[in-house]
Amino acid sequence: MSPLARRALAEFVGTGFLVAAVIGSGIAATRLSPGQSGLQLLENSLITGGALIALILALQPVSAAFNPVVTAVERALGSIGTREAGALILAQFGGGIAGAMVANLMFDLAAINLSAHHRSGANLWLGEVVATSGLLLVVFGTLRSGRTERVAFAVGGYILAAYWFTSSTSFANPAVTVSRVFSDSFAGIAPASAPGFVVAQLLGGVLGYGLVRGLYPSGSGQLVLDDTTERP
Repeated sequence: MSPLARRALAEFVGTGFLVAAVIGSGIAATRLSPGQSGLQLLENSLITGGALIALILALQPVSAAFNPVVTAVERALGSIGTREAGALILAQFGGGIAGAMVANLMFDLAAINLSAHHRSGANLWLGEVVATSGLLLVVFGTLRSGRTERVAFAVGGYILAAYWFTSSTSFANPAVTVSRVFSDSFAGIAPASAPGFVVAQLLGGVLGYGLVRGLYPSGSGQLVLDDTTERP
């Protein structure tokens, strides 16, 4: 298997497990804690943060972005090539949708179960800009300061916290956002609401990229622990 194929597989699997954790824990939370939205969010955020730490630790030697915005910033920083970035982003979207379907099936729901959970409004879009730009600052700030081995804990901790301090509960990921459309659950988002979230995430990506370039003008921006990247 080529280095690029290995990276794409890691992104597909990692994003799939991440989305399965987000949606599966959301479904479980509503069943185990009915009518208690605060407790449901706590359960959902803890599982998501824990899953992120575990997945990044396991897959970082190959590839562990799990997020098209993170991969796009890697490309903008020159860490990966255009062809590689495109392949990884496609894998992230495909893995996320597969993860959503698996989560639905695990809880005895239809594999494709479109969400009716509308999330729209300027305050939520602002929340996504804040969540995404902050995520990029945490990811690349940790990497560019030479602490690559700690990125898993930084990212997991940030996402767990951002579930609570952002109005949107920190989707911060276009692949995860699109995947959540396919689950009518606590963690779902209605198809009509997803584009607004994705646009806000892209804006947050531009802001985050600017912050990273301004604060860390030099250093590595690559989310791998060894030199397995296929160069263009």
